[in-house]
Amino acid sequence: MHHTTTTAPPPGTRRPTAPRRRALLAGAVATALALLVAGCGAAGSQAHRVRVGVSGDSTEWDVLAKEAKKKGLDVEVVPFDDYSLPNKALAAGDIELNAFQHLVFLAQSNAENGTDIVPLAPTTVVPMGLYAKKVGTLADLPDGARIAHPNDPANEGRALRLLARAKLITLKPGTGLFATADDIAANPRHLRFTPVNAQQTPRLLADVDAAVINDGVASLSGIRADTALFKDDPHSPDIRPYLNVIAARAADKDNPDYAEVLKLYASKPVQDEARRTSNGTAVHLDLSAAQLAAELSRVGRQLKGAS
Repeated sequence: MHHTTTTAPPPGTRRPTAPRRRALLAGAVATALALLVAGCGAAGSQAHRVRVGVSGDSTEWDVLAKEAKKKGLDVEVVPFDDYSLPNKALAAGDIELNAFQHLVFLAQSNAENGTDIVPLAPTTVVPMGLYAKKVGTLADLPDGARIAHPNDPANEGRALRLLARAKLITLKPGTGLFATADDIAANPRHLRFTPVNAQQTPRLLADVDAAVINDGVASLSGIRADTALFKDDPHSPDIRPYLNVIAARAADKDNPDYAEVLKLYASKPVQDEARRTSNGTAVHLDLSAAQLAAELSRVGRQLKGAS
């Protein structure tokens, strides 16, 4: 609101009579109120709305949306059932933020689509695991076992690195984050690989010997993390590129409403819900936006083949 200062009228100016002054004041107030209402109707209802694209279980975002209402912020949770869609929606302006991807996936998406989406804050890092219905241990996997794994470049590379840490395969020296089957140097157990959409991996468990499954996808399918034959250590420095983030368009990263969303995500009610829905598998790593940007840059250099 603008503050006005009352001054004496210029010499020779006749003061309006009291009733007229009251009429002028009433008219001014009515005009100001009309402009204020019109302004709120045109833009105010949208000015504090933040649409957040998510994939998978998003109950912590539902909690956040309720907390945001108490602060006059309208957070709308927009679910997606395909990992390829939330970044496209963000770049197109159909949503303001998304929270579904790790840094490797984000780097890959930016490179493929020519977008400038940046991480604002971390959410959690969750383990990827190797699961099976037909066997109970790694040692039980038969020679020539068929292994299903995600087919997008970011998660395919992570899956192959997981299998290498499980000592099922060996990757060529210097293989980066975006490993493919061509980077396998040794496959002593003659494993056969079936790349599929990440969300489809649990459905193949009955048809393959084992499947590498993202934690969120496993949780949605009712697969307990403690049943994995092998899984990532979320505290390992090797897993930092797979830290999940809240992301925005670079041009909008300093929006104050987004800062409020980040603060709410770190709040106790939201964090308690995130831990509950992950069955204790999610780990929160506290990195700043600058640290996340540096990690994203490092991942991007690996994507381009730089050291």
